[in-house]
Amino acid sequence: MFDPGRLTALLVAVSFAAGLNLYVTIAVLGLLGRFQVLQLPAGLSMLDHTWVIAVAVGLSVIEAVADKIPYVDLVWNAVHTFIRVPAAAILAYQAANQLSPTEHALVTVAAAAIAGVAHTAKTSARVAVSATPEPFSNAVLSTAEDVAAAGITWIATVHPYIGAAIVAAAVLVAVMLVRILLRGARRVVARLRGQPVTA
Repeated sequence: MFDPGRLTALLVAVSFAAGLNLYVTIAVLGLLGRFQVLQLPAGLSMLDHTWVIAVAVGLSVIEAVADKIPYVDLVWNAVHTFIRVPAAAILAYQAANQLSPTEHALVTVAAAAIAGVAHTAKTSARVAVSATPEPFSNAVLSTAEDVAAAGITWIATVHPYIGAAIVAAAVLVAVMLVRILLRGARRVVARLRGQPVTA
């Protein structure tokens, strides 16, 4: 069973994975729980039910297709802004009910924030990639995200602190990526408007 520190580390990593691909994250957690590789926190025990796993796998397949089609992936990710972040918060809230009320609230807010960073970085990268003329970069990026979500979730269940450390580094990279992409977008808009470009 997870002590508070290991549980928090697990939720940090799982929240980031959910921000990349919620359905893969839930499917991996459910399958690990079903095959008793992982004892899920009591609040997440429903994830190893057959119907939950089946729905998560089905939605993972749909996302795997939609996420590889230029511009369709942008719409898919825009809609999932309202799904991934709240879902990560709900997962954390359910899993952390053994913590003190203050810790419970902090973990829930942190989970939403971490999922938000991952989702924002993913969406920003998709906007940049969708502008490229060739179709392969979308498929490569989508596959990498799916593998990352599954891999981070698995690592977090085996070595929660390592998973949390990987996510901490990934969050820093994601924040820098988003800043670079936003700066580039501002420059493009400034050029289109005929305004001077500032650094």
